[in-house]
Amino acid sequence: MPGFLDNLLRLLRGPRGSDVPFLCHKLLSERGEASQTALAQEIISAYQGMNPEKRLDFYQMLCREFQPDQALILRAAAEYQQAPGPASLAALSAAVEPPRQELFRRINTASHGTETLVGMRGDLLQVSEKRPELAGLDSDLRHLFRSWFNRGFLRLERVSWKTSARILESLIRYESVHEINGWPDLRRRLEADRRCFAFFHPALGDEPVIFLEVALTKGLPGDLEPLLDVASPLLPTDRANTAVFYSINNCLRGLRGVPFGNFLIKQVVDDLTAEFPGLNCYATLSPLPHFAEALQDSGNPDAFTRDRLRRLLADFAASLAPAAARKDPVDAFLLLLKDPVRHREALSEPLRRLALAYLTRARRDGKLYDSVAGFHLSNGARLERINPFGNLRPYGLKDSFGVTVNYRYLPEELEENHERFARQGEIQVSRALSRDSRSVAALWKNPQ
Repeated sequence: MPGFLDNLLRLLRGPRGSDVPFLCHKLLSERGEASQTALAQEIISAYQGMNPEKRLDFYQMLCREFQPDQALILRAAAEYQQAPGPASLAALSAAVEPPRQELFRRINTASHGTETLVGMRGDLLQVSEKRPELAGLDSDLRHLFRSWFNRGFLRLERVSWKTSARILESLIRYESVHEINGWPDLRRRLEADRRCFAFFHPALGDEPVIFLEVALTKGLPGDLEPLLDVASPLLPTDRANTAVFYSINNCLRGLRGVPFGNFLIKQVVDDLTAEFPGLNCYATLSPLPHFAEALQDSGNPDAFTRDRLRRLLADFAASLAPAAARKDPVDAFLLLLKDPVRHREALSEPLRRLALAYLTRARRDGKLYDSVAGFHLSNGARLERINPFGNLRPYGLKDSFGVTVNYRYLPEELEENHERFARQGEIQVSRALSRDSRSVAALWKNPQ
């Protein structure tokens, strides 16, 4: 078979040889299945051999030579306007679809095609933010992946200590929230009072797409350390009443922005409910990855301006000022943050309020400043509790001065909470946070 494909490729290449643009155009024009597969494999091999500079040239070529025909779009739009109907709509839809989408579909027919295209988008994302002309290419790949990686194609599996070493190594490699420090750490995360679930895609073999780590606990924790401590005692599962989602990881950069994390959490809730009928609380213990950054973003009118900080901290001036020997509460607060653990008593309540403002009010580029909050709130979770100094590990202190947050998933509220957040941007908070949430809203808006 390889000899047949090699001979076929020599015929297909013709005088242009392995010129990649030529091969791409040739792949779109071919009708035979074997010819398409051979050309697709040749393009994959060529891409894998490119250095970053050549890959950028390749992306620019795809944008330039495989974009929609503007004249054809205008003609199809005019025909649809004159005679709207299924035929003219189909013609318009075909006209507006970039030819490179069909090119990617044909590349996907080759061995490792899906893997290559996902990797290609991962490479593209590293350069596309600084090159707006590549936005269309990224949009096309994301559009295709939303279909190829929908819930119907994903396989949910529980990962245990008996799972293959290759998959376990992937967990260590891809864990980006709370680093797994070797095999003993991983083994503790897979003990009887822990669960790990992952989605797999048939085209990617044993490579997980996303995975979720769960701790079974008695009560809702705000402190991360007992969940990550390798020496923490095992809790008999019949005593557990809470499932804590403490780490969720997208494994492949090329699938960023493809929404399947919400499906994973909902499926895991169903599986855990069936396995442990005594569970009555499903919640997260989540980081605030950009909280420290937001507090320094004083130039952003939708974040923590100096005036907003002063209003939000006014109630704590009596405790902040003496602790820092500074009269201004903002100056005092920022000074104490240089050694937050040492000044834990003075900072706990100010941090709780500012974290609530950060999670519910602060915006960047028109969206919630915190992407983790946006993910859970859009899934229908509610903001349950804020925990000052819940993560004293170095990265927790660096990113959020140690603050953690619980989002709670109540099955009977998910749909309504999701609709309110999606349509009005309305964020649901627990009764314990409701009063301070109203105060934060008033102080955030008040220009006085």
